[in-house]
Amino acid sequence: MPLTDLTLAECLALRPDLDEPADLDAFWDQTLRTARAAGGTPRFTPVDTGLTQVRTYDVTVPGFAGEPVRGWLHLPAGADGPIGCVVEFLGYGRGRGLPHEQVLWANAGHAHFIMDTRGQGWSTAGGDTPDTVSLNGDVPGFLTRGADSPHHHYYRRVFTDAVRFVEAAREHPAVDPDRIVVTGVSQGGGIALAVAGLVPGLAGAMPDVPFLCDIRRGALIAGAPPYTEIAEYLSLYRDRAETVFRTLSYVDAALLASRATAPSLFSIAMMDEICPPSTCFAAYHRYGGAKDLRVYEFNGHEGGGGHHRREQLAWVRELFTSSRPLGDPALPTLHDPQLA
Repeated sequence: MPLTDLTLAECLALRPDLDEPADLDAFWDQTLRTARAAGGTPRFTPVDTGLTQVRTYDVTVPGFAGEPVRGWLHLPAGADGPIGCVVEFLGYGRGRGLPHEQVLWANAGHAHFIMDTRGQGWSTAGGDTPDTVSLNGDVPGFLTRGADSPHHHYYRRVFTDAVRFVEAAREHPAVDPDRIVVTGVSQGGGIALAVAGLVPGLAGAMPDVPFLCDIRRGALIAGAPPYTEIAEYLSLYRDRAETVFRTLSYVDAALLASRATAPSLFSIAMMDEICPPSTCFAAYHRYGGAKDLRVYEFNGHEGGGGHHRREQLAWVRELFTSSRPLGDPALPTLHDPQLA
């Protein structure tokens, strides 16, 4: 697989000048206040998965406009007192799946919330949360759904769902509200970055090969979907480019990441055609909190895979057991999985 973007040295020096809407903070403040005002109470229903070391609950959380968003909560069996929690957002096309499929974080001794992504669940795992808005003229997928206005855009609803999911986690009696980390791969990484910028007081963020960062550049250079959805849309609607990119600037995770204060652990893959490394580095450089980074020079969108999960397990363990801030290294850590 060839190098798909800038070199590592160029990415480390990159400081893109992104177009930030003047009312970005006001837009999200109003959006979240409206969602909270819609009311509703999170529900947790025990599920028998057949697993003896993990307790699982079927979760329903009021999200955007109070609409129900499904998910799972996994707790280590016999956990005593409030524990640290990892809130996970999923990759493009993936739904929450079956209750026993993702139990890594609970096996590591942490609470684990998994948010179903509205309208998704057709690729590697099924979903149970519909998207309530259907618009004409969008390219199959989600990047151009509601591209005429930030108020209509799909990711306004998803990011709101995600914030409300973190708030539900904080309110659960098994969770220590001061020890919550958000994470996700690809789309989930972009959502995690957005949440880190929208929710104060998180303990940490772990965006993994994040999507939805420097979206305009992604649309210009990505060699594979989903960013190519934008180019496909604009190849037909040739006069809408500025409207589309203005809308997308309100959900650009690289812009929202600059508001984050929690320590972070990023991963970026240098041969990634889906989320080109320069777009991920745009978010890394703009991230507002302390930051650490693992670069996988010879990998595509699979990133670090199990090797990176090992890095994350160690990072979260130290974060939850130490008061010392993590991150902000002078240089990123380079990982070649062939040598790890």
